[in-house]
Amino acid sequence: MAEANAASEPIGIDAVRVTAWFVENLPAVAPPLHFELITGGRSNLTYRVRDDAGTRWVLRRPPTGTLLSSAHDVVREWRILDLLAGGPVPVPPVLGYCTDHAVTGANFYVMTHVDGIVLDDDETVAELPRQHRRAASHSIVDTLAKIHAVDTTTGPLAQMRRPGSYLERQLRRWSRQLTDGGVGPGPLWDVHDLLTRHLPAERWTGLVHGDFRPGNLLIGPDGEVRAVLDWELWTVGDVLADLGWLTATWASADVIGWAPDPADGFLDVDTIATRYADTTGRDLEDLRYHQAFALWKLAAIAEGVAARFRAGTMGGQDVDVDALARRPAQLAEMAREVLTGRGPG
Repeated sequence: MAEANAASEPIGIDAVRVTAWFVENLPAVAPPLHFELITGGRSNLTYRVRDDAGTRWVLRRPPTGTLLSSAHDVVREWRILDLLAGGPVPVPPVLGYCTDHAVTGANFYVMTHVDGIVLDDDETVAELPRQHRRAASHSIVDTLAKIHAVDTTTGPLAQMRRPGSYLERQLRRWSRQLTDGGVGPGPLWDVHDLLTRHLPAERWTGLVHGDFRPGNLLIGPDGEVRAVLDWELWTVGDVLADLGWLTATWASADVIGWAPDPADGFLDVDTIATRYADTTGRDLEDLRYHQAFALWKLAAIAEGVAARFRAGTMGGQDVDVDALARRPAQLAEMAREVLTGRGPG
């Protein structure tokens, strides 16, 4: 069996077996491998992998422990990256995937390491020159427009298109997640009922990333998006869900933790929405609903994240669990305010 560096074995990685898989399935691997859990991930676990020759890869696998059904399907994530490879949407090249749980306890996939800046706090923002932050704002919107321009009417993606309303399916899915997670009556269910009553018709169907925001992008120092990451929630559905997510999180630094600030050289959220409308030709009549839905979904995700941290399945990352526990109700209240016209929209 290939040599491994047992001293660099974070949670979720069997260094010896994963090294053997790398040697067998990827070219020119020079053991031992060094594994580093990339902090900040709140869903699938992401690791930077380096061999003795300095070659770098990225490995993605689900969290450890018991998972809710249909969640954290990394093989499905690998498939969309493989389908998009070589096209106008910038994605990291994928190199292989493994479904043999004997290797490290779960499915995983490996992709090429792409250099870039992930804008998720003041420290990383400082790495992007101020004169290129407006360009970064433009590139973020234009990249979203490229995702939504992908043809979903033919080929493999057409088979992913399901009948009925995307939003109805999403409300059912995330309400099941809340039920399965043991979430009882309260703000999340109250907002769920409001969203159900005000559901708009679906008018713009295409490829939906599901978590499109600066924290899931690799951006070059010139402001250009080099790669879109974290495709765990992708689907074919109402593309305004992505714009709702992007603009809702862009304007929610007080709860999200960081968001692009016009005072720091980024575009304001209204200009972001206008650029998208101008680029795609789509009207944004239902954007407020999608922003409210995004905040509610983020509340549901935050509920699951808090539960996983309490259970100790997120790799020992140092976080304020009490603050995580408060976040779902905060986000649900923000969603209510947007949906009823009292909050930003």
